[in-house]
Amino acid sequence: MKVIKRMPVIKPRRADTHKGDYGKVLVIAGSCGMSGAAFLTAQSALRSGAGLVYLATALSTQPILATKLTCVITHPLSETSEGTISEKAITEIASLLSPSNPAMAGLSLADIDALAIGPGLSRHPQTTKFVQNILPMFKCPIVIDADGLHSLSSRQGGTAIIKNNRSVILTPHSAELARLLKTTPTKIQFNRIECAKDASKRFNAIIVLKGNKTIVTDGENIYINKTGNPGMATAGSGDVLTGMLCTFLAQKFSPFDASQLAVYLHGLSGDLSAKKFSEHSLIATDILDFIPEALKQYTSKRKPC
Repeated sequence: MKVIKRMPVIKPRRADTHKGDYGKVLVIAGSCGMSGAAFLTAQSALRSGAGLVYLATALSTQPILATKLTCVITHPLSETSEGTISEKAITEIASLLSPSNPAMAGLSLADIDALAIGPGLSRHPQTTKFVQNILPMFKCPIVIDADGLHSLSSRQGGTAIIKNNRSVILTPHSAELARLLKTTPTKIQFNRIECAKDASKRFNAIIVLKGNKTIVTDGENIYINKTGNPGMATAGSGDVLTGMLCTFLAQKFSPFDASQLAVYLHGLSGDLSAKKFSEHSLIATDILDFIPEALKQYTSKRKPC
């Protein structure tokens, strides 16, 4: 096992660039009552530096998010009677991203630089089937979080869902990793590093095991994060992390480097938030709001050679 301590460098932006140079992110998230998760993920992707962010969400949730997310392109997908994305949306995703679709400005599946899927989707059986069926469509790097992880753990041989893509990041907390590995959260907590490495090898993915001293591993290399505080144990904090991960993937960082950057900056944003609001009062939107300052501090200390 090799413990990684060096950190990736975020290079300054060149003068002669445009929004397409900084990553095209697609977020598939949200359902009735869970629009906040989709908002936090998409807005976090933008705040972390993505050039373009697209959000596909349940039909009844889309108007809410279109109002809140001024700088994000949103699109509604067919939904179940409970307001979650339905199986019908499987074919809609393919047609939505076809080159001839004006709603997405000619964007195609091949143009997406990274996909984030899972926050606030629900565990509705139709939504789970939707996730399982669309994941193989994407060859771009993918971040799978929250209810997206449930879709993997609820299907025997979940590795088959992502077998054609070697750039996948899974972001479980202890209970979610326990479901993936068919064990208990207690066993995960007492053996976090080995369990994370096991999951990485089993799913052929980078594992970001969230919690105190978040672990990043590719099965061989390990990064143990030292930023963050207990105030970040709040609803929506993980959604902010998912958006950050997706942006760095879209900007062509390796999955391991993208994970290092995201968890470090996510924790730093939380630390800056706690200084202002206290750990007791910290909420996910505070973490989101401090991403610019965290990036500013990080880039000022790590100049490219």
